[in-house]
Amino acid sequence: MSDTLYDFAIVGAGMAGASLAAELGPHAKVLVLEAEDTPGYHSTGRSAAFWEECYGGPQIVPLTLPSGHYLRENGFLRQRGALYIGRSQDGGALDDFERRFAGTGVTIERVANETLRRHAPMLRDDWCDGLYEEACADIDVAGLHQHYLKALKVAGVKLVCRARVVGLSQGAGGWDIRTQGGETFRAERVVNAAGAWADPLAQLAGARPLGIQPYRRTVAQLRVEPGVRADLPLVLDISGNFYFKSDNGRIWLSPHDETPTAPCDAAPEELDVARAIDAFENATDWQIEAVERRWAGLRSFAPDRTPIYGPDPERAGFLWFAGQGGFGIQTAPAAARLASQIMLGLERDELTGAIDANVYNPQRFYSEKAAAAG
Repeated sequence: MSDTLYDFAIVGAGMAGASLAAELGPHAKVLVLEAEDTPGYHSTGRSAAFWEECYGGPQIVPLTLPSGHYLRENGFLRQRGALYIGRSQDGGALDDFERRFAGTGVTIERVANETLRRHAPMLRDDWCDGLYEEACADIDVAGLHQHYLKALKVAGVKLVCRARVVGLSQGAGGWDIRTQGGETFRAERVVNAAGAWADPLAQLAGARPLGIQPYRRTVAQLRVEPGVRADLPLVLDISGNFYFKSDNGRIWLSPHDETPTAPCDAAPEELDVARAIDAFENATDWQIEAVERRWAGLRSFAPDRTPIYGPDPERAGFLWFAGQGGFGIQTAPAAARLASQIMLGLERDELTGAIDANVYNPQRFYSEKAAAAG
């Protein structure tokens, strides 16, 4: 058993846990416990992440926009652009999309016909309406994750891998944390950054699970003919049936699937790949030469699809940094900074000053339950 009493023990070293540890580290004694052999094995390491202003909905924009400034200034973004596409019958969906984001600060423009073809000449003729977002960019996910892992190390944070948490008990001196390998650590506060395992971890701590549900997302890499333009934007069906982007002369295609699953080492299903290919062939003139590889990852959402940052209202010393879905990477800089300020009681700064932290407070779930019970 370690004699060190940490101020914070963060469970999970994916993008969420690593970024939060890097923010907390300069101000506190921090421990990070990672179940796998290396950090970022599940969601972070399998992400085809992009920074896209509208991704996640209007409630995520206040986290996305300031994070974009941080990512751009530190060299983690490569300009791409995003194109939401629809057919003639999808005009209403495109109108609704525009209305949802009006006044949020995102920049999107309606495009059709010649302009649409200029961005995506491979589209079939019936795809005739769309929205273009110039600011969309690819994220260097591995580089960003390593950036935070390096920062937490510089800050003196202790990172322990192969340390799956199997026991949490709270006493007068804080939490005793037991791992599958038999090691025990002590901390005043435990932070739940366990991604798909967030609810099971809460149960271990004697806290209420908040309904965080993991969903499987599938991606396939295609070789197509004719070749792929390097400047192809991210292309997304406005109806949510598929999206694709170019990557080193190949196409990365997803059926935009969200299949509820238990926390696991996710694997792709052939039916999801087939569904994506069918949608892709109906949308473009490309000929698929080969499906070169396929993979799947997990993204975990709270019931209201808004992330959860802050102390549990019923379990003292237990804090949440979870439910970040597929937008956790693109919002990591602002989210981690905001959560660290909440946990340390610090003032907001330039990165987080415009964010309403109450939107992400776990208290909202307890208030809803109390209202329903009443």
